[in-house]
Amino acid sequence: MTIIGHNFIGGSRSAQSSTLLKSLNATTGETLPYEFHHATEQEVNQACEAASQAFKTYRHTSPEQRATFLENIADELDALSTDFLETISQETALPLARLQGERGRTSGQMRLFAKVLRRGDFLGARIDTALPERQPLPRPDLRQIKIGVGPVAVFGASNFPLAFSTAGGDTASALAAGCSVVVKAHSGHMATADFVAQAIERAVEKSNMPKGVFNMIYGNGVGEPLVKHPLIQAVGFTGSLGGGRALCDMAAARPQPIPVFAEMSSINPMLMLPEALKNRVEKIAQDLADSVVLGCGQFCTNPGLILGIKSAEFTQLISNLTEIMGGKPAQTMLNAGTLKSYTDGLEHLIEHQGIKHLAGQTHQGNQAQPQLFKADVELLLAG
Repeated sequence: MTIIGHNFIGGSRSAQSSTLLKSLNATTGETLPYEFHHATEQEVNQACEAASQAFKTYRHTSPEQRATFLENIADELDALSTDFLETISQETALPLARLQGERGRTSGQMRLFAKVLRRGDFLGARIDTALPERQPLPRPDLRQIKIGVGPVAVFGASNFPLAFSTAGGDTASALAAGCSVVVKAHSGHMATADFVAQAIERAVEKSNMPKGVFNMIYGNGVGEPLVKHPLIQAVGFTGSLGGGRALCDMAAARPQPIPVFAEMSSINPMLMLPEALKNRVEKIAQDLADSVVLGCGQFCTNPGLILGIKSAEFTQLISNLTEIMGGKPAQTMLNAGTLKSYTDGLEHLIEHQGIKHLAGQTHQGNQAQPQLFKADVELLLAG
């Protein structure tokens, strides 16, 4: 499969801009042999118009037709070669075994929505028959069914380059509902996105779906005009709190506000209860440390704040955690931007007078070192 780095618009490829974006090796920082054309304002508009035009036809497809379409996407994803997985691993530093499983999850999501479509209950169909003789006023015939809202803008996540990205849950659910999509390709895995987009396009053709039911654009500044475009009727987003909040504000400020379905990051506070620590403090410390460093701490379920009642048991937990975290090795993060955000945050914590550094080696090179800090509860309560 050839990657040419052009935007996907209305069933065709477009490269109006000479501004090129480079795909990088997450481990070495070296440039990979892929270049992508930054979408122009005109191309953003064309993608939205293509999605709107396709929606006029796609919204009238039957649940069975859409189910077959989703299954064809799943088949195309499963058929991608090992070169595909190796490319993802280069762009994200994620291991091949993890990516193999994530591909199965991604195609499985498509097939799950196909089953839901065939089941039909998602439509929420309701018929309240007329009661012409009802007093004091007759009741008219009332009928209700759920329909797709229109073109959906999709923003993928960095930590799940398949299951929460170009062909992830937001795209799958939008297509299942009868909505066309415009995906903003994630800058951290653009080659991966291109592979997946080509697979979707093959499924579009195989399923005889309207051109423009799927579109994808590249660029770091295209998110705002995409969300503000009057033809976009909803947004799906997975990512940081700051990024999601910004999209929500843009969507709410439109002349016609639209919904934003956002899964945003959290520090995931955990409360350590005294009796639990009395019974299994060593296991809790080990499990906590393992969970913190899992996937280089980039899972959305990563514990970020531990709260406890001052006691001998909690002191023991801190001691155990300090020892375990101090021995955890450095890992490669998904991309340079994520690493910079992490190291900037560490500098802020280290410089803070009310925070004590307990464990973690000094940052060196392009890998992230796990760290442990301690603060008194008054700092938290003070905001």
